[in-house]
Amino acid sequence: MSLPQIIVLGAGLGGTIAAYEIRDAVKGKAQVMVVSDQEDYWFVPSNPWVAVRWRDPESIRVHLPPIMKKKGIGFTAVGAKRVHPTENRVELNDGTSMAYDYLVIATGPRMAYDEIEGLGPDGFTQSVCHTNHAAAAADAFDKFCEDPKPIVIGAAQGASCYGPAYEFAMILDTELRRRKLRDRVPMTYVSPEPYVGHLGLDGVGDTKGMLESEMRNRHIKWITNTRITSVEDGMMHLEEVAEDGSVKEKHDLPFGFSMILPAFRGVDAVFGIEGLTNPRGFILADKHQRNPTFKNVYSLGVCVAIPPVGPTPVPVGVPKTGFMIESMVTAIAHNLALELVGKEPDEEATWNAICLADFGDGGVAFVAQPQIPPRNLNWSSSGKWVHVAKIGFEKYFLHKVRRGTSEPFYEKLAMHSLGIRKLRFK
Repeated sequence: MSLPQIIVLGAGLGGTIAAYEIRDAVKGKAQVMVVSDQEDYWFVPSNPWVAVRWRDPESIRVHLPPIMKKKGIGFTAVGAKRVHPTENRVELNDGTSMAYDYLVIATGPRMAYDEIEGLGPDGFTQSVCHTNHAAAAADAFDKFCEDPKPIVIGAAQGASCYGPAYEFAMILDTELRRRKLRDRVPMTYVSPEPYVGHLGLDGVGDTKGMLESEMRNRHIKWITNTRITSVEDGMMHLEEVAEDGSVKEKHDLPFGFSMILPAFRGVDAVFGIEGLTNPRGFILADKHQRNPTFKNVYSLGVCVAIPPVGPTPVPVGVPKTGFMIESMVTAIAHNLALELVGKEPDEEATWNAICLADFGDGGVAFVAQPQIPPRNLNWSSSGKWVHVAKIGFEKYFLHKVRRGTSEPFYEKLAMHSLGIRKLRFK
């Protein structure tokens, strides 16, 4: 009699550690198979460093097939074309299909550059969402430094990940000062957030005050409540929106270099499947990370549907931070182990948030328990220690992926690096 088949769809930050932890939790009771669209794992949080050549792409790459084999996990990089949840199968890009007993969706998002004319690497702005995009941004930045002009950094309407935008703005400021070019480069941060430091979370601790102060100290201007209407070569057109939703002011911002984080939507393999996704293609999940319609489908990470924290003049999404993702992984592994012995899921992800935003010569850290307010813990801090902690974070996580360990990293970070107690999954 063959063992039940668990397919993990995606091998990014969430999918890779999910495969490790699920394998350890169900060892001997099920087979685990990873379906990805590439053989390599990339440590995405380091992409802002790649974009200024503080990191080489190869230094944040992990080749997964030998590690998966050593862990006893099946692996294919053919990629998924379509999920068929009513048939319990995943259709692959080569025309074949894989049947599953349980499916864990960890695909991450699709970047919605096409929703704004001229946005993205195929348009006139750079990106740090993928490592290859960050490498291309490094080339563009080197060229920019030969003829410095204004810089525009930020996020598009509907974006749900703001930390990298703040990070990259500050990292560029640091790098331009090192190159003795900062005095020739006006910088502007643009965002749909209702205020600086909102982060899609209605702020954490005093992120508003800290980030505004950081921007003032670095002479970075900002415009919030913005909606980008289009981008041309060297010119960004945007609308500043009033509280009632009307257009308060229109802005035409010239730039020689720009990085804008896009809005996200679900990947094509799951987009538009009734009962599985919301209208943006994000996976619907209950408190156990299980889909309400298709009970043998779990999901984690950026692909999970989470409603915004409250109404804002311009749409603002909710980020899925690393600790939140790791808690989803742990909950899913525990619940699958229960299901395999005929029990009902009972573990819930905590959805706590820990974020380290590196600025090159300092940074901002925050902890939110839970991530979405109101909170039991609402803490933020800044200092050079954040830069050191981010480097440690990178080294530890890459080591974890290369070893194939399911040891929870973020809880360790909270307990030891930040000195916070009782930030447990349960």
